[in-house]
Amino acid sequence: MTTAPELGTLLTAMLTPMHKDESLDLEEAKRLATYLIDQGNDGLVVSGTTGESPTLSDDEKLALFTATKEAIGSGGTVIAGTGSNSTHRSVGLTKRAEACGVDGILAVVPYYNKPTQDGMLRHFGAIAEATHLPIVIYNIPSRTGANMLPQTLFELARRYPNIAGVKESSGDIAQFTTILRDRPPSLKFWVGDDYMFLPSLALGGDGLISVAAHLCARELADMHAAYASGDVKRAAEINLSLTPLYAALFATTSPIPIKWAMEELGFAVGPVRSPLGEMPGDLALKTLSLLAPYRERARRAQAVSAR
Repeated sequence: MTTAPELGTLLTAMLTPMHKDESLDLEEAKRLATYLIDQGNDGLVVSGTTGESPTLSDDEKLALFTATKEAIGSGGTVIAGTGSNSTHRSVGLTKRAEACGVDGILAVVPYYNKPTQDGMLRHFGAIAEATHLPIVIYNIPSRTGANMLPQTLFELARRYPNIAGVKESSGDIAQFTTILRDRPPSLKFWVGDDYMFLPSLALGGDGLISVAAHLCARELADMHAAYASGDVKRAAEINLSLTPLYAALFATTSPIPIKWAMEELGFAVGPVRSPLGEMPGDLALKTLSLLAPYRERARRAQAVSAR
């Protein structure tokens, strides 16, 4: 698909494969990364929330950055999740990630400590000064307990040319509108909630950082292409067809459902790490039928890669 932002339009927040003992499975990470790019994703966000970043050590994150970039090469971008609630740790990991050959950095608003807007300016300023790579700021108040205001985002973009954009997951249409109305031309907007992709495009958004694209990257790419060509009705039809899948994937804490789903499709992604729990049995039963369109797609892809 045509990519407006340099890092890509459709990006998957890739889950992190684990062995049964919850240790990292780098070979399966490579296999999954290749599959996701082959399915139409422009790039991958590695070690984000979907990748269980709070439970990964820095060394594990670096190993994932290296493995995924080696797997997909120039076929897609790798955006490394290096943010945490410690500025010092975030800066150090960002510097080390750059040496892994990644294409960009995802840095989340610090969680738990509830920073002020001034604290956010200082935190992201330190990260921006530590790297030449483009930085995507990740704003997700439901997880962090703190909301980055649009004016803070704009000030960061004014001060630091490598602040490339925002992954906006506030779910607040009014905030989306403010950002998209007043942003500088260089600042890209990726929505971070699958169900908000089409509404964000209508407001002028640039792309999506997705969970569902593990399964339905082709449909999401088709929806974007339909909207971009002016076929809003077709885009709406695709969006409506995907809403049951979106609901299932977020019916309990993510990434529990998507990890279960990819295991069902034949990827040895393993369990989620503690303290996350297992997929609820009733939700698994409801979700099984939604996977039918993607099973054969995954089977064919895996058969080809096994040759």
